[in-house]
Amino acid sequence: LEFYDPERVTEVLAVDPAGGARSLAERRIGDFARPVRWIGLDGADLPLDDHSVDTVVAAFTLCTIPDVATALAEARRVLRPGGELRYLEHGLHADPKVARRQRRIEKVWKPLAGGCHLTRNADNLVRDAGFELRRSEHHSMPGPSFSTALYEGVAVPA
Repeated sequence: LEFYDPERVTEVLAVDPAGGARSLAERRIGDFARPVRWIGLDGADLPLDDHSVDTVVAAFTLCTIPDVATALAEARRVLRPGGELRYLEHGLHADPKVARRQRRIEKVWKPLAGGCHLTRNADNLVRDAGFELRRSEHHSMPGPSFSTALYEGVAVPA
């Protein structure tokens, strides 16, 4: 929430399957100058009208959503014309050696990490869901190489 401009954001509609996330976010929500309304646990079924939101933000979620194609279709459905999908996700590493390691580790990792897939390519998922990438950057974050590849992007419905 600290990255949202309270002058431009009037309300945040939150979806998070992790029940503990709400309690972890309480202090930040209290400090945020706008209302935060929890609307569900599953991005694959948003209780929102078509074309009703300006921006959809996916941050470290596309790796875990079981039916990511349906969730991205929902994001597309609720976006207003000109609306943006902004995402920051970890996923498949560009280095083939690390990617092979990710594929081996993923079988054990998913049950330990709440269903997290190490090998999803966020750019491809977004593109395959009918979005046009306006910006796509790849970064690395600290940690073990199998979990450090980051995808940061902005996309609009194609």
